[in-house]
Amino acid sequence: MQQRYVGNSGLRVSALSLGTMSWARETDEQDASGLLRTFVDAGGTLIDTAASYAGGQAEAMLGAMLGDVVARSEVVISTKAGLSTSDERRSVDTSRNAMLSGLDASLARLGTDYVDIWFAQAWDPNVPLEETLSALEFALRSGRARYAGVSNFNGWQTAKAAAVAGFPLIANQSEYSLVHRTPEAELIPAVEDAGLGLLAWGPVGRGVLTGKYRGHIPADSRAAHSRLASYVEPYLEGAASSVVEAVAMAAKGLGRTALDVSLGWLLSQNGVAAAIVGARTPVQLKELLDATLAPLPPEIAQALEDVSSPA
Repeated sequence: MQQRYVGNSGLRVSALSLGTMSWARETDEQDASGLLRTFVDAGGTLIDTAASYAGGQAEAMLGAMLGDVVARSEVVISTKAGLSTSDERRSVDTSRNAMLSGLDASLARLGTDYVDIWFAQAWDPNVPLEETLSALEFALRSGRARYAGVSNFNGWQTAKAAAVAGFPLIANQSEYSLVHRTPEAELIPAVEDAGLGLLAWGPVGRGVLTGKYRGHIPADSRAAHSRLASYVEPYLEGAASSVVEAVAMAAKGLGRTALDVSLGWLLSQNGVAAAIVGARTPVQLKELLDATLAPLPPEIAQALEDVSSPA
């Protein structure tokens, strides 16, 4: 698998990152173990998790596999702090106390002395940005994190964070795909100007760009799950449907899968360092690893961009 630099930093990561948002919920320990080993054997290095995933259980599951399923040295671990969910209610707290307490808890669950990239997971309007950044800087100086970044910050927030920080931020982690091209207006220019790399989550439109929702909702999909349906629903109708059909047509013409076309387009976009893929099953991961991830012919890329262009 191709290895790419994250922004202007010297950190190299695999073009695909294995996301763990489903771990300890939809993905059990046995499947997660197989996913991790298969991903690493295929040349994958970047594993993405967060303190908020399954209330920390995803981190704990990953930690139990380090040294057993894979060596710590084989993987680049990114995790996040500052966001929690209780009774389906989202709470943001990026204060210095919450961030550093969260990092210590993450390290304990992961069973490691450091994480490779540590993110502030969301913008907190109630906490001075300088305070949040001071937590990231302390993590770097104390060796708890090798690199730092921000997650789900928009363009001006990213630009301000990069300007205010007295240390280099290397990445922004945000949603980006052919059905969510909002980052192109402000975020990507800000990321490029500040020398950050974009780690794109939801790179196949939360699953819809694979084409599996065309005409029906599979019983084993997120859209069929009461807790997860709202995650997929924004892209099941309207303008997104036209994009899905265009991707399917392009895939047929190129002899590639719709998933491969979607990822091939994304990984060719300015500023993108890696795509975070949330494979929940071995079958899903195999399809991802079978993808060529090659750039699309210019005329095909342009056609898809015309169809998916934001209003």
